[in-house]
Amino acid sequence: MPRAHRHYLPGHVWHITHRCHDQSFLLKFKHDRRLWERWLYEARRRYGLRILNYIATSNHVHLLVHDRGDDEIRRSIQLVAGRTAQHFNGRRRRRGAFWEGRYHATAVETGEHLRRCLVYIDLNMVRAGRVRHPREWDTCGYKEIQLPRTRHRIINTGALMNVLGISDLGVLRRSHRDWVEEALDSGDHGRDPAWTEALAVGSRDFVEQFRDAQGPIARNRPIETAGETCHLREEPFVYQPYSATENDPVSG
Repeated sequence: MPRAHRHYLPGHVWHITHRCHDQSFLLKFKHDRRLWERWLYEARRRYGLRILNYIATSNHVHLLVHDRGDDEIRRSIQLVAGRTAQHFNGRRRRRGAFWEGRYHATAVETGEHLRRCLVYIDLNMVRAGRVRHPREWDTCGYKEIQLPRTRHRIINTGALMNVLGISDLGVLRRSHRDWVEEALDSGDHGRDPAWTEALAVGSRDFVEQFRDAQGPIARNRPIETAGETCHLREEPFVYQPYSATENDPVSG
């Protein structure tokens, strides 16, 4: 089981990141990112994964999901990561690890912190200098939130509206678009390691409750503060490679 679940608590919104092995650009081609996206849709169809946002970059992926406590996150990532690796390695006649062995999951408080995390994911390739606006990137949730698909939908807009406290789809789209434009105009889209390295991000009450729920495993872990945002840091960890084979139980 991925190490992220050592800190797993059901019922949260989770920001998940999973990196290609050795930071290699194994997803640099559009068709490989589309493959990952296709299996992400399959995870939603099979396991009911409630996806709020996502992006596939050239060497890592981001997922924002709302957990129901039915083990759908573990099973979904096992499916998506395993099938993506199998197809890629089989097509290229390649051997070896495709992903780092453990994905990382950060619990995100709903409300303002969730809004900021949503935009942080949207602006990933803007930070990388690949595009000027998230609508220009081929494999991301921004375009689907703004223009929902008629088939093979990945984003669960109902779940997204619920955790954001928005009851109208038109309001969701306008608000989402405004949040992204505001971040672009202000230049506030630099990398923030808290979103990808912390165990939890939110208000002090939220982070303290998350830490307390972990029990002895996190009791002495300090809470760091930046403005009105607090985060609980993960201890340093050296990733181990993950290599899917035909015998891995990823078919669901």
